[in-house]
Amino acid sequence: MRSWRWFSFFRAASVRRHDDEEDGVALVPTTTSPAPARRLAEDDDSCRAVGAVPQPTSSSANKPRTMLVPTWGAVVLFLLGGLAASPCSRSPAPPPARGSNSTQSFLLGSGRGGHGRHHHRARSSGIPIPFTCNNGTSLTCRRTDDSASPPSPPVEPPSSSAPPPPSCPDYFRYIHSDLSPWRATGITREAVERGRDLAHFRLVVLGGGASSSCCLLARYPGRVPDLDLMFQCGDTPVVRAADFPRRSDAPPLFRYCKDADGGATLDVLFPDWSFWDWPEVNIRPWAPFLAAAARENRRVPWPARQPYAFWKGNADVSPARADLLRCNASSTCGVDWNARLFRQDWAAAEREGFRDTDDPARQCAYRYKIYVDGRAWSVSLKYILACDSPALLVDTRFRDFFSRGLVAGRHYWPVDAARKCAAIRLAVDWGNAHPAAAARMGREGSGFAREELAMENVYDYMLHVLTEYARLLRYKPTVPENAVELCSEHVACPTGARAREFMMESRERHVADYEPCTLPPPFTAEEIREMARWEDDVRSEIRKMENQSN
Repeated sequence: MRSWRWFSFFRAASVRRHDDEEDGVALVPTTTSPAPARRLAEDDDSCRAVGAVPQPTSSSANKPRTMLVPTWGAVVLFLLGGLAASPCSRSPAPPPARGSNSTQSFLLGSGRGGHGRHHHRARSSGIPIPFTCNNGTSLTCRRTDDSASPPSPPVEPPSSSAPPPPSCPDYFRYIHSDLSPWRATGITREAVERGRDLAHFRLVVLGGGASSSCCLLARYPGRVPDLDLMFQCGDTPVVRAADFPRRSDAPPLFRYCKDADGGATLDVLFPDWSFWDWPEVNIRPWAPFLAAAARENRRVPWPARQPYAFWKGNADVSPARADLLRCNASSTCGVDWNARLFRQDWAAAEREGFRDTDDPARQCAYRYKIYVDGRAWSVSLKYILACDSPALLVDTRFRDFFSRGLVAGRHYWPVDAARKCAAIRLAVDWGNAHPAAAARMGREGSGFAREELAMENVYDYMLHVLTEYARLLRYKPTVPENAVELCSEHVACPTGARAREFMMESRERHVADYEPCTLPPPFTAEEIREMARWEDDVRSEIRKMENQSN
């Protein structure tokens, strides 16, 4: 069984921000960065970060390692401490058939439904992943030759009689398109280095050994190959296709979102930090949140909810959010747009210990939930989807790794950003007049969040995108000079009470003894055209309804 370690060198100073309810997180900037430090309200980066204590570079070349090397502002993603849990038993669905013109059937006309019929694979007792904080502040990673703890027993390969692993959800297929610029040429060290000025850190994984010291990589021991990559944590995409006439010249830069027009930006998408926790705004890891949302959905069924569209957040981070507030009943001249919109002051909430701040799972009391971008993409979308309430998604130019799998008219109702108030009122009026169809859309969205976006699939997405990326490398990764080792204990043990509690809650505890889901092939040109036709049909029908209501 292989084990994995992370290394990093970076210049640490701790800064926090709460300028966006979805996008602001702790940030560790460089103290010697060429760029001046920005005020909290102007910061646009979204990286979870912790400090690190520099350690001398080992002279041994064959120890298991993972290096994290910052470029101008350093961060460590604890999400790399939990990779690889069990996949869900599901098959990918084809693009939906084109719907009819009925106001009830053009939406959800071919919705899959039946999310509850998907069953997660039963988790065996498995091999435990060791984790220890010495006196609560350990900064020492276990070594492969550490005699204090016995080596883990080898992982048995899956039985030949075991059922084949399920196919991954359809949004995994975008991994192929994200990496397509380098498919023909491969990725050279020079190509990776070209992303240095854009990236926040450089991650190098080197494997070997017998202990499991980093739980993300230990969850599927031996599966993550050696790799070397650059990671950028800001809110907006940065690798513009227009800057690279020959796309293979673009740096393969990992980040959280890219333009909805897949050809406009070339960033490689990766799951964001909030699936593991967000202690700065008191949001627990994704799996416990899903359980809490399910309880809330049972407590307040859809017909019993307030018949309005709800949004709550920091409206000061973007013009789109400030403009949304125009749709509040109290801000118009006697016009009720069926929207109930609230400002969130995260700085005040933190000062008050979050005692008057709603748990997002408790915000499922409205029949409709509004999504609107923050500074760019926002992590709030998954929380909105989980409520069993139709998501009214204000048009966005951004996509993250999973939102590319959402289907307009099935998982969400698209809202024209140029006419958002009238569009929201129409969506609410339509849903209240067609409660069965509206409730079904809410269930489709929450089913996607619960099944397609289960943590098993988040881990498998990480595994597949890293594996496919590593296959394109045309050089052998090596230990960067002045690297510092990081492991799960190094990240979690020195943190504060709430942060450590959430990290422990999200930590993977057992090695998986089964296969990850199977990566499906790329979309065909015809499938891409059919998906575009479906979305055009849905938007066309909504425009007809808007015209008829005027």
